[in-house]
Amino acid sequence: MSMIAAIPSPSSNRLGPFTAYGLMIATGVVLGVWLARNRWRDRGGDPEDISTIALWAVPAGLIGARLYHVITDNQLYFREGKNPWEAFAIWNGGLGIPGGIVVGVGVGLFVAYKKGLRLPPGLDTVAPALPLAQAIGRLGNWFNQELYGRPTELPWGLQISCRVRESTEYNCNAYPADTTFQPTFLYESLWNLALVGLLLWLDKKRVIRPGRLFAVYIGGYFLGRLWVESLRSDSANLIFGLRVNIWTSVLAIAGAILVLLIGGVRRRPGDSDEPYRDGHRFVPPEASPEIEAEQQTPAAAPDASPEPASDDHRRDAEQT
Repeated sequence: MSMIAAIPSPSSNRLGPFTAYGLMIATGVVLGVWLARNRWRDRGGDPEDISTIALWAVPAGLIGARLYHVITDNQLYFREGKNPWEAFAIWNGGLGIPGGIVVGVGVGLFVAYKKGLRLPPGLDTVAPALPLAQAIGRLGNWFNQELYGRPTELPWGLQISCRVRESTEYNCNAYPADTTFQPTFLYESLWNLALVGLLLWLDKKRVIRPGRLFAVYIGGYFLGRLWVESLRSDSANLIFGLRVNIWTSVLAIAGAILVLLIGGVRRRPGDSDEPYRDGHRFVPPEASPEIEAEQQTPAAAPDASPEPASDDHRRDAEQT
């Protein structure tokens, strides 16, 4: 029964000419940008603002994610018998989401500020888009047969090939070939999709102060990452007996709670979702010519010169 109900792993990590890992990440990015563009437009902003930011933030996020992985899992690349050049083989997997958030969002905020965008509404705009991209990107770990959890007899256990398990403590000499493992990639993916729904619902209610939705995303994502991380079986560096990513999750959750407590959560009378700092309004191309002219043409100044007097007024003046 266990074998019938188990989740099989793909026999290949390629989809046609592409690596499935890269394709899943690219698909997640495209859908995340699509969602953020629509949300920014609904706030009165130009969707092209999001595309411009993504051109800088996405590559920066990938670099940050890879750096975080290489630093926190340096034993995979810089110990005896390892090939340091593998640190650049991003297509083989190995992206640390915490590093991607820090660097990608940091670069995105810088670009948004230079473009004159207000940062709190911008953060709220991308808050649901990030876990959507992460949920789809996690499917790449399934194709790579990586980041699985400990052995389990649950009916949704994940099958991992003996070839992949060969150099681990769960190799097929120690554990039978039909052993199944916790599908931690699936847990995190489903958690992220649920987080997307929660963030969209909270934003629709308009009860949270601008910018705080992003703090909810940070706290929510790392809360899920905390319990998923405790199920994983891959090797990782430890600090005081705990995986590095567990410490990172605890710090991120504490930071999110601190932001919510200090700044307050519920909206105040002066809070605004206005997308631009200078107060200008984006006019969509489909707007009528009258609205566009009204937005782009300044109102004419009133004529201060006196109107010429009529003939009756001049005769009255002469008679007096």
